[in-house]
Amino acid sequence: MKASDLFVQCLEAEGVKRIFGVPGEENADMMISLLDSNIDFVLCRHEQAAAFMADAYGRLTGRAGVCLATLGPGATNLVTGLADANMDRAPVIAIIGQGSTMRLHKESHQIMDSIRMVEPISKWTQTIVAGSNITECVRKAFKIAETEKPGLCVLELPEDVAKEDVDGMPMVPIKVRRPGADYKAIASAVELILNAKKPIILAGNGAIRKRAAAQLKRLAQNTGIGVVNTFMGKGAIPMDDEHCLFTMGLGSGDYNNLAFDDSDLIISCGYDLVEYAPSAWNRTNKMSKRIVHIDFLPAEIDRDYVPTIEVIADLADALWQINEMLEKQYKAKLPLFDIKSRASLRKNMADDFIAEKDDASFPMKPQRIIYDVRRFMGDTDILLSDVGAHKMWIARYYQCKEPNTCLISNGFCTMGFAMPGSIGAKLAFPDRKVLSISGDAGFAMNIQELETAVRLKLNIVAMVWIDGEYGLIKWKQQVGFNGRHSDLKFGNPDFKKLAEAYGMWGTEIEKPEELWPALKAAFNQNGPALVAVPVDYSENMKLTERLGNVSVKM
Repeated sequence: MKASDLFVQCLEAEGVKRIFGVPGEENADMMISLLDSNIDFVLCRHEQAAAFMADAYGRLTGRAGVCLATLGPGATNLVTGLADANMDRAPVIAIIGQGSTMRLHKESHQIMDSIRMVEPISKWTQTIVAGSNITECVRKAFKIAETEKPGLCVLELPEDVAKEDVDGMPMVPIKVRRPGADYKAIASAVELILNAKKPIILAGNGAIRKRAAAQLKRLAQNTGIGVVNTFMGKGAIPMDDEHCLFTMGLGSGDYNNLAFDDSDLIISCGYDLVEYAPSAWNRTNKMSKRIVHIDFLPAEIDRDYVPTIEVIADLADALWQINEMLEKQYKAKLPLFDIKSRASLRKNMADDFIAEKDDASFPMKPQRIIYDVRRFMGDTDILLSDVGAHKMWIARYYQCKEPNTCLISNGFCTMGFAMPGSIGAKLAFPDRKVLSISGDAGFAMNIQELETAVRLKLNIVAMVWIDGEYGLIKWKQQVGFNGRHSDLKFGNPDFKKLAEAYGMWGTEIEKPEELWPALKAAFNQNGPALVAVPVDYSENMKLTERLGNVSVKM
């Protein structure tokens, strides 16, 4: 058969249902091979957006999302989305076209070393130099991408290799079980928990894996220890569970940072340093404070994160072993701590979340918008946050009952992620409501994908917060330079007319009470919808000042 046919058969064997991308001349054989397969090719309007779609799809399903681009500018356009996927731990396979191997050694039209370019942002990269290597390369790429911690693998297929005649059969994926934790490490972790006075659990990105979240909840209930999650750990503990102490990650700190200041033991579960530096939460008593690191990989070296014990294994299994030991050997003592001691902290934060729920001012306060959105969205519906000032408000105020129901780019922190990502999310879970929230700056970065959503008739809803500035940059400058900031203003289109131009429903609300009906109407459309909301970002500095004062209290 032709090599590109074998490549597609290998993708089918891996369970690939769709590929997001923008093809080029060098992908022609691959594209024709896809016509005879059961794989759906989702034609996008920009390669970066295709990578974001694969990113969200991979994060939500746990199976590698696949994106495709041609050589040269197609490959360079992918890079931001690929870096986001890798740093946010999303399993993604990128397939890049390339010119003939007969001209790779010399100056030639559109030829560049794509593999060297993406190596620093990938788990594994490879040019397929012979058709006979396809089966091994594809199997290896998927195995590495989906192995904890998941990330990006890139395969480059030169056009002459794609045309080769080959013999071969796809390799059958075999499920590999991750190793269990070392018994001595488990025993040491349990001993530290038993001897602690004021422990706290930090749940990170790894803790939202389904099995891990279940065991984490069991651990919290067995021990009576409160759980604080990072931006990307939302839903690891349900928001209505008394052990849930909500989200930590704001630069100025928050009420729950005080629990870390006062703790003598921190149990970190699936925590990625890339999203919230240890120096931001490990602020006091560093020499006497103990840390138990439980994760798929050994801890990163950081002077503010020096674990006393590292439990390196499948996270769900490690937590299961700890629970089993506690329940078998110390059952009469369980729970070890009184979670009621954290009740005032939890109440302070919960009351703070709803303080502006009835605020009638306009433009709308971020707190009121998120309160209405949270009430509107169901427990398993999916919200995707772009990067900007709104992300900080979503991170603090939008809490979750289920893992993977709020996707935030907080490793690579990439503007332009949310709206195209929502297309990947909707294709992964077509029966759930999918809402993206973007600032007017980030939304414009991949606005062209509205056409993709219209063409696919996907009922995704894009909410845009309007302030006419780079809001987060302004906020950071104000904090760092005594309220001063550079000129960050820009113009915006008429968002209702913009939606109409794309052939979709859209509205811009003019008073707070219009938001709920607008969301209802948006999700009743047969295709995508756009809801634009003017926002009052004078609340940014008010939050910084208020939480800054909270965080210095001991």
